[in-house]
Amino acid sequence: MITNEIYSFRLTKSYDGVFSIVKLAEEVLVHPDGTTITLLEKGTDEQGEYIVIEHLVKKMGAMNGPHWHPELTESFTVKEGKMRFMVDGKEYLLGPGQQLKVLPKQLHQFWNESEEQLLVIHEIRPPKNHWDMFKIIHKLTIQNKVNAKGIPKNPLWLGLAWESIDGYLSGPPIFLQRTLLGGLARVARVMGYRI
Repeated sequence: MITNEIYSFRLTKSYDGVFSIVKLAEEVLVHPDGTTITLLEKGTDEQGEYIVIEHLVKKMGAMNGPHWHPELTESFTVKEGKMRFMVDGKEYLLGPGQQLKVLPKQLHQFWNESEEQLLVIHEIRPPKNHWDMFKIIHKLTIQNKVNAKGIPKNPLWLGLAWESIDGYLSGPPIFLQRTLLGGLARVARVMGYRI
């Protein structure tokens, strides 16, 4: 497993003249297929807490299933390649330099449509446990414990991964997800499962 953590700090000035220190974080998760997910920055500004992630994706196709978040706002900026989004039933195809913002409660899914590679910057506000989801999936992928769609094979890991998306899957009722998948996450923690 390849993962590195490097931290540095930057002094920033907000629009109202207040200075703050931003923790620049670089934690790199490299998957066997060459997909690389890098935590570039985490901090707090006048809009609250955030993280910035860079995704380098080599494999074409769906990057996730349809889901939504009660509180998270996600902003995507494509640097290289093409990325397709479905947001509340509307389709978007983004190329280099184009951006899209997904607001709380919007049902969304996205795909890598690039013939070579996709490079996208992904900002999440507030970050909640979202970075943990990337770490869990990376760990399980390295250990060959996910299926072809990247879903954990072990139900307890599935519960922890679900919990870290800070949202809900499209389809199953919320109460069922909270009961079943949330229950699996609680059992996993009691049994000592850790990222």
